[in-house]
Amino acid sequence: MTIQAATSSMDALTSLSKRRGFIFQSSEIYGGINGFWDYGPLGVELKRNVKEAWWADMVRCREDVVGLDCSIIMNPRVWEASGHVGGFSDPMLTCRQCRRHFRADHMDDLITQSDWVASLCEAGEADAEGHLMLTHAKLERWIRKKGSKLAKGMALVKDADTHLDGVAKCVGEAPRALRDVLVALGTPGLPADSDPLPCPFCGGDLTAPRQFNLMFKTHIGAMEDHASTAYLRPETAQGIFCNYRNVLDSYRIRPPFGIAQIGKSFRNEINPRNYTFRSREFEQMEMEFFCHPSEADTWYTYWRDLRYNWYVQLGLHSEKLHLRDHEKDELAHYARACADVEYDFPFGTSELEGIANRADYDLTKHQEFSGKDMHFFDDQTRERFVPFVIEPSGGVDRATLAFLTEAYCEDEAPNDKGEMQTRTVMKFHPRLAPTKVAIFPLVRKDGMPEAATQIYEACKKAGIVAFYDEKGAIGRRYRRQDEAGTPFCVTVDGDTVSDGTVTVRDRDSLQQERLSADDVPAFVARHLHSE
Repeated sequence: MTIQAATSSMDALTSLSKRRGFIFQSSEIYGGINGFWDYGPLGVELKRNVKEAWWADMVRCREDVVGLDCSIIMNPRVWEASGHVGGFSDPMLTCRQCRRHFRADHMDDLITQSDWVASLCEAGEADAEGHLMLTHAKLERWIRKKGSKLAKGMALVKDADTHLDGVAKCVGEAPRALRDVLVALGTPGLPADSDPLPCPFCGGDLTAPRQFNLMFKTHIGAMEDHASTAYLRPETAQGIFCNYRNVLDSYRIRPPFGIAQIGKSFRNEINPRNYTFRSREFEQMEMEFFCHPSEADTWYTYWRDLRYNWYVQLGLHSEKLHLRDHEKDELAHYARACADVEYDFPFGTSELEGIANRADYDLTKHQEFSGKDMHFFDDQTRERFVPFVIEPSGGVDRATLAFLTEAYCEDEAPNDKGEMQTRTVMKFHPRLAPTKVAIFPLVRKDGMPEAATQIYEACKKAGIVAFYDEKGAIGRRYRRQDEAGTPFCVTVDGDTVSDGTVTVRDRDSLQQERLSADDVPAFVARHLHSE
């Protein structure tokens, strides 16, 4: 079996995700809605398995962490205390030509990924340092052939006679970094309040940045006025902080301890992008760990390393996974330390989870705004203190996308005729695989369907997610399960009826072995828990 490289672009993955029922565009029959996604039959199982693995490892297998499930809509004062009402905003730009909106801090990435920039780079030449150079003739040719179609809103393209000479001289005389070239190309004729970069979609000029609050507003009750204004939560953490005292007083627990929650959050992103990575509706898995201030640095290091290793243990063990400590100038004003678990997606390296030492900022703020005492009194040491908080905060959808990306693989395997063919296989960790075992009767006669159905029912009774399939050639059935990421396929054949044995095929190695049909549930369960 020859191993080939995993997908280097999102195209193959998104195609398979829709074809096999992992992820669909929300409201697709009506043209979709940007920033919202639906999980299909396989996707919902994969996502549920990610959440269940997190909950088992973070809550059920520990004695110092308990769970919580908070409401999505909370008292608006919560978001005033947390700073979200006054400060939870991004700088937004709007293209005057195509009316698209962009986050100002994302413009560099969007520009370098746009179609018209790619064609512009192809038209130019790069020097030894990778800087783009364009001659007058090449720039003129690009405007005529590509620019007029891909960047029709650019001042240079709309009025080449006025601007070409000056821009070509500026660009061609000396090497410039790509951003500098684009600034030069976008500058002629733009309004004084415009951003110097042109629109990544049409080349049009952009408005100056203005602040845009990311929280979704709603109203409570019959009247839609200022007094009834509420918000969909932009994060799950604040519900935990608000219930810190309730848990402390009701559950007979004391620091150091954690409160964990998995739930939906909502952010009105200016520019949702990169498939499910940056969406307007998403799920978080967060834990707030409350500890004595003198122990916070030790607990921070503990949780940072533990959370990184969790992803490694579930299959993100390639060179694509990173643990990056924040520099001092990156830290939020309330954070003493922070690290990101990052993954190299085809669209770039991005954060899966952040682990932060938030000090006592959150509890102190809620104490100030609510008037409720957030101190803990240690009756052993007679000390009163506001606990410091260590926060591992991960995205369920981002983690699911990373596991999908890592699992995607193409290799060669024999077909029904023994010929080697390329197959697509999703090599999920068995713990995350949507379906654990598929059962096939070789043919639909001679008692094979009945025997296969009996094994299928036994697996379901044992709590193992199984799939029954009797349609098509056996090789095609294998291929369908390879694309679904099913670790094991069980084939019932003529010998099963006579000696009670079946063939079990391993998804990754393609090795097959015979075992008793009665042992299938135990065999699958044993391998799922031994990985």
